[in-house]
Amino acid sequence: MLRRHRLGVPALIVTGVYLSALAVAVVVALAAGDLGALWWMTLFEAPDASIQATWPNVLLLTLAGLVVAWVLWESLRGPLTGPPAEQDPNIRRLRVALYVAAASSLVSPFLAVWSPWGTVVTLIPMFGVAFLLSPVVGRTRRHGLILQICGILGFGGTAVGLGLMLSGYEAGALMWFIASASLIWTVLILRAQWDDGRWRRATVKYGILALVLPVVLTMAGGLSGVPWEVYDDAVAVAGVLAVVWLARSAHDLDAPPAVPVPSV
Repeated sequence: MLRRHRLGVPALIVTGVYLSALAVAVVVALAAGDLGALWWMTLFEAPDASIQATWPNVLLLTLAGLVVAWVLWESLRGPLTGPPAEQDPNIRRLRVALYVAAASSLVSPFLAVWSPWGTVVTLIPMFGVAFLLSPVVGRTRRHGLILQICGILGFGGTAVGLGLMLSGYEAGALMWFIASASLIWTVLILRAQWDDGRWRRATVKYGILALVLPVVLTMAGGLSGVPWEVYDDAVAVAGVLAVVWLARSAHDLDAPPAVPVPSV
């Protein structure tokens, strides 16, 4: 597994360091009854003082931490081992945008804690992804242009809408409109990737899960009667699937041309 990817060893080291720190946080939570460190490491937000350090809560947070470790491994291991594929400047710029978007999604919770405007900042790389990815997967020039328009309206509009709301303006109707545009862009992009041999099916499936799972969890929260805060955290953890989709999309574009791309 390590030799299959160009950065397998560094990715394993970083993931191992995180898992070691996670294990220490679990021990501290159980021994001292303090969920603070474990909460920060897994949910990336200030801990809820009303949540007790019980076995079920520690277990749930540990599972969330294992998901984060898996995301680190998937994102940092790089493309498959072998000579890089020949790429034109557009593909190179796209890969950079995908990696930057994946990284910004990982640090988004920290930026949001630091400043409410941090969320707006993390949307800017996705604007670049929408602009650069759309013509690459577009079957025709017109199709690529339609995808670009949807992506720019979706992610660029979201950044503008959040900025207006943070500035005290009412932007509810605008947010609904641009959310629809970003949803349409995501669905069309995933469909185009599925039909494009440059991306592994597993990569596209992660993107589909990132789109569907938060909706399913939110609906489950409304039907089950469980406090919404619990499902908010679950949706946030499910959102890391988008990081995997972005990183793997960049990895797949640099797969060695002489090596068949596996399905997983």
